[in-house]
Amino acid sequence: MKALVLNASYEPLSVVPVRRAVVLVLHNRADVVVSNGTVWRSERIDLASPSVIRLRHFVKVPYARRVPLNRRAVFLRDANRCQYCNRAAENIDHVVPKAQGGTHTWENVVASCRRCNTKKGGRTPEQAGLVLLKRPRAPRRHSWILVAVGSEPDPAWEEYLS
Repeated sequence: MKALVLNASYEPLSVVPVRRAVVLVLHNRADVVVSNGTVWRSERIDLASPSVIRLRHFVKVPYARRVPLNRRAVFLRDANRCQYCNRAAENIDHVVPKAQGGTHTWENVVASCRRCNTKKGGRTPEQAGLVLLKRPRAPRRHSWILVAVGSEPDPAWEEYLS
């Protein structure tokens, strides 16, 4: 299980294992904002298992969090579907091939099945007679959380991600 860590300003900072979140709460560095319903018990303490915690002191982040451009993230963005035929995706494909000046950016990389990737080869979709189902784009502001979790985030996090 994972927990969402919020800055003192309620801005999402990271996703950590619940065990790490419990340690932050026990060391008085964070407060439980939303519990997932279970309870951690010890000889002296009963602590609600956190789903969302908020740090007590503001942490300045020197950079904006972005989703790294990698295979896992592209497959998550494209829902594991080929962007040419909507079959199960197995590869990533550069829409404009690198050999033709294409870049390795979010707007030029899509998930594709082996059949479409082989058919397209080192050509553009137009040259290969293929059509993109939807135009690729960079993930939204807090999409890095989806990549960190690897699936859909806890519904309790919605309020803090919008």
